Amino acid sequence: MLEDPRLPSQARIALACLDLTSLNDADCEADVAALCARAQGPCGPVAAVCVWPRFAGLARSLLPAHIAVAAVANFPDGSADVDRALRETDTIVRAGAQEVDLVLPWKSLLAGDEAAVTRLLHAARGACAGQTLKVILESGELRSDALIAHAARLALDAGADFIKTSTGKTAVSATPEAARTMLGAIAAHPQAAQRAGFKVSGGIRNVVEAGTYMALVRSLLGPQALTSARFRIGASSLLNDLEAVLRGAGARPEGPGPAGSRY
Repeated sequence: MLEDPRLPSQARIALACLDLTSLNDADCEADVAALCARAQGPCGPVAAVCVWPRFAGLARSLLPAHIAVAAVANFPDGSADVDRALRETDTIVRAGAQEVDLVLPWKSLLAGDEAAVTRLLHAARGACAGQTLKVILESGELRSDALIAHAARLALDAGADFIKTSTGKTAVSATPEAARTMLGAIAAHPQAAQRAGFKVSGGIRNVVEAGTYMALVRSLLGPQALTSARFRIGASSLLNDLEAVLRGAGARPEGPGPAGSRY
């Protein structure tokens, strides 16, 4: 089969928009150091490195300024505990990280408690003013297009800079259907349509899969949105395939990511 001639250009975009991620329970400082080294590979740098809050300071110390540090809050369960979310967000901000990936209290939304969702989102937004806030909807658990769209609107109303599909810790992570709904919510939002971004995460392992989401972003937000300012891919094993494509090896299916992770 002939290689798709679009793959190298797609790989270059995906690399520049990649949040290289390690969120395994057993992660240690050596794992984070190795992740930061991988983020500065021979084919070019990634957009950001995403880690647990306790490693945000270490990652910041190991990376050049042009690679952002992201860390997760209220992760992975997405509880409605505002105090916990604020403590974790504060840890991230004090460590010098530029980005907070916060899990929306999706169980509260399923239970009809919209007030709990908005309370936590607005509190976290205030706690990381000046940093990039990505709100994880956990779209695979919300399931219906209507509920995914509603969660997206709540996050955007609260000032989220990005809405993100998944933690990568549930049975269903990113899907093109959920991505289309979320991108549509951004495009329709009166304040966020020209500024907010989209992050896909959970199970994206090769450039062909990444290209599916890039095509959706291009279609619904426009080609100008295919930069790290408005599009991110959260992944761990994807980098191997991107580098293989950029070195001329072509796209290859990847095996599972690191143990305990679906990134």
